[in-house]
Amino acid sequence: MANPSLPPFRNEPFTDFSTAENKRAMHLALDRARAELGQTYDLIIGGSDLQTSDTLKSVNPANPSEVIGIHYAATAKEANAAVEAAQLAFAAWRKTSVADRVALLIRAADLIRQRHFDFCAWLVLEVGKNYAEADADVGECIDFLEFYAREALRLDAATTPIQYPGEKNLLRYVPLGVGAVIPPWNFPLAIMAGMTTASIVCGNTVVLKPSPDAPTIAAKFLSVMEEAGVPDGVINLVQGGPEVGRTIVEHPQVRFIAFTGSKKVGLEIHERAAKTQPGQHFLKRTILELGGKDTIIVDADADLDAAVDGVTASAFGFNGQKCSACSRAIVAEPIYDTFLDRLKERVEALTHGTPADNFQTGPVINEVAKKRVLDYIAIGKTEGRLITGGIAVDTPGNGFNVAPTVFADVAPTARIAQEEIFGPVLAIIKSNNFDEALAMANNTEYGLTGAIYTSSREKLDRAEAEFHVGNLYFNRKCTGAMVGAHPFGGFNMSGTDSKAGGPDYLTLFTQAKSIAEKRS
Repeated sequence: MANPSLPPFRNEPFTDFSTAENKRAMHLALDRARAELGQTYDLIIGGSDLQTSDTLKSVNPANPSEVIGIHYAATAKEANAAVEAAQLAFAAWRKTSVADRVALLIRAADLIRQRHFDFCAWLVLEVGKNYAEADADVGECIDFLEFYAREALRLDAATTPIQYPGEKNLLRYVPLGVGAVIPPWNFPLAIMAGMTTASIVCGNTVVLKPSPDAPTIAAKFLSVMEEAGVPDGVINLVQGGPEVGRTIVEHPQVRFIAFTGSKKVGLEIHERAAKTQPGQHFLKRTILELGGKDTIIVDADADLDAAVDGVTASAFGFNGQKCSACSRAIVAEPIYDTFLDRLKERVEALTHGTPADNFQTGPVINEVAKKRVLDYIAIGKTEGRLITGGIAVDTPGNGFNVAPTVFADVAPTARIAQEEIFGPVLAIIKSNNFDEALAMANNTEYGLTGAIYTSSREKLDRAEAEFHVGNLYFNRKCTGAMVGAHPFGGFNMSGTDSKAGGPDYLTLFTQAKSIAEKRS
């Protein structure tokens, strides 16, 4: 049911950074953020600031000597205290009206909108996004808050499919309780805020454990939520590593875990959550968004220029550090050589450098990621023909930079065609016909995103039926899901197909209660 106080949902517009006004606004925001670098941030438990004996540092991946923030690190003790604080806050928050919870999200969205460039600046500095990638992250964050606010109102107005004769039938979606929210570093504002606000708008309380690679952005977001009026204990912030995450996941009072990240960690969370702990009297729910090995099929009848642009953008946007990124292109034999020539030219035209200077490509997130990508490049040199890239790139700040890399003539079963690399590495596979292309597209353990470029309606219809991914795109790139239009989540080992930004998402954070009253 629509709320007359809320206009229809519309996606946040993208910022045009080609204008002098927006460039200046971005440069000023970066200056403001740099003036705050190196500050120390507390844990937030039950609305209180808390310090511990240990800290973790967040650094700029484009310049690792630049400390973005210093954060007190939680232990199991603080993690348990955060769950207890969330449980205490739940008693009142669950009774707060949906209208009041929705108003909180709308206020927070307005505050983030007012500080759009400032949040962009923190994304540039803490995780190495260029201006456009940072802008999309902030825009998606605002979209999630606005969309979930409206979805909460719709869910609150739900009814049973029929009214049984002689009864009054009601259907209410009630909160689960305390949830753990464990977001990734690659969309450290949008995904973190989306999972957190989806939880609380449904009446749950949250223990938020951000990625150690993006703790400052989470702290900035929680500051906004506090300013917007979130009650003490509804969101509890604990920074730390795997020990903290495991403590929260296994806690007998934690009802659900919302996680976005690697398949390996997601499977561990799924397994740990399945084990009933002493004193636990419910089944934990897992909401998992995991990895991908995403494919774009380029058919012989495709618009070749559009396909080259789409593959390039999908493979190398944010340096391939998206679970939706194209890491395999399956190209029809008749156009294979021409496609490679044009792709090589297009990729080598990408500018590479410091994100703060708005280059198109830049660093991967940390030294471990850089080593992993370079190790896969070494494997790729034994499994395919190097077309371009294949090296680390020296930059002024000694960042974790790897050149955009393309391998051709890769077998569909090769390691670089099967394993998630999560970096700027693209494998090109030749197909002899459309049947073969579809079979190869479906031959991984994942099933997140995919795309096909073709002018054939028949082939698009076949892909709709047979290309087994959660998000499929026709004649466009396979990244850039828009809230509301492209509910996001994948099949197979890509997760539980949670469909973030879609009409079913909030049901994952609730339980349906059917009420029947006999009429007199």
